[in-house]
Amino acid sequence: MASAETFLNPRKKPRQARARATVSAILQAGAHILEEQGLQGFTTNAVAQRAGVSIGSLYQYFPAREALLAALIRQKRKTLLGALQTASAQSEGQDLTCVLRALIRAGTAHWQQRPALVRSLSYAEATLPMEEETRALKRAILQVVSQALANHAVPRPAEAARDLSALTYGMTDATGVFGPTEVSTLETRILRAAQGYLGMAEGQSSLRNR
Repeated sequence: MASAETFLNPRKKPRQARARATVSAILQAGAHILEEQGLQGFTTNAVAQRAGVSIGSLYQYFPAREALLAALIRQKRKTLLGALQTASAQSEGQDLTCVLRALIRAGTAHWQQRPALVRSLSYAEATLPMEEETRALKRAILQVVSQALANHAVPRPAEAARDLSALTYGMTDATGVFGPTEVSTLETRILRAAQGYLGMAEGQSSLRNR
């Protein structure tokens, strides 16, 4: 019997350049519709029309609306994880405050860049059976954050990574409309909260004794 997640998978992977271009156009069209109309306006017919492809071409790759949403969610998750990995690598050798700021910025950047899209995809995530993929993503994110904290001798880095990730998600999710100013303020607030959690005085670059 197929798993509950099977219908979320693409029917086939695009092999040739033309097929890859078609899938890319479909995903871009879907993202634009979510930004402009939200989930209510997100239909396979609307996406196909916006992408300039036939509905049959869309169904060659995505068996249902949910599969298209899942593809966009996976794309968003891949971007987020990649941003965190890059931030961790680029801040290596810097003090803990710089590392925290880099990770927080990477974790909130997608909200600043395409807030309406992220909001719609977040709603969709809550309704689709993607639990296994969600757990895998969380493990990967926690591994990045935990290693960054361990590099600075943060006690119980795995536990701290879970708490700081939850703190960042909670504060981001609780914020309403996003723009450059709001995100910058949010990053500062999250950084202060993270420093407080880790026992760092404001402006301090390393840990106090915990």
